[in-house]
Amino acid sequence: MRKRVKKHLPNAITCANLFSGCVGIVFAFSDNLIFAAYCIFLSAIFDFFDGFASRVLQSFSGIGKDLDSLADMVSFGFLPSAILYELFLKSPQIYNIGDFMCFIAFAIAVFSALRLAKFNIDTRQAEIFIGLPTPANAILIASLPFIVQQYPALNFYILNRYTLTILDVVMCALLVAELPLISLKFKPKDPRNLYRYLLLLFSAILILFFKFAAVPVVIFIYITLSIIQFKFDNDKVPG
Repeated sequence: MRKRVKKHLPNAITCANLFSGCVGIVFAFSDNLIFAAYCIFLSAIFDFFDGFASRVLQSFSGIGKDLDSLADMVSFGFLPSAILYELFLKSPQIYNIGDFMCFIAFAIAVFSALRLAKFNIDTRQAEIFIGLPTPANAILIASLPFIVQQYPALNFYILNRYTLTILDVVMCALLVAELPLISLKFKPKDPRNLYRYLLLLFSAILILFFKFAAVPVVIFIYITLSIIQFKFDNDKVPG
């Protein structure tokens, strides 16, 4: 019994990630973007703990890796695209050029699929990331409905076809960019832990004061710290 639990627990958590993503899609297309965003955050928690459970229980399998990518594609690929699509529909300019403009939101799903496929075969990404991880991208998009709700004065800038299009293009590029980024895998006596602690510290402070509005800034700090680490610490990407 214990062996069966040990074997299947990580995959069960991954399935919870997938289930949360599916529910979030329903919320998104029902124009309940806040609950859709909560589903992304919940999926991110499950995504963290399925990997954590695999490492602690030493339970690794080929099906687990593939299942994780499939779940991530729904929760961190299609769901954020659905949220972005609904935000496009709220743009006051969108009806001047036709609804087809909204479909650019689903480029996020396409580039997330490319990112996940690349991750599965890229041996360089055992200890670092190459390109922005799909959960980070999804969490940034999930923060937008909260920012709109928290700061109505910013609606003109956020619910804007140009802003959303630029965001879409930039995030798609970051997903597949050859950009080495920090992984939050702490190791004893690893000098790179300093950057990980700085990232967590800055994130905690910003989220404490600005809540969800801090997420875009946190992503910017994450990318900046990663660039500093790999540039000045001579931490080369494995070739």
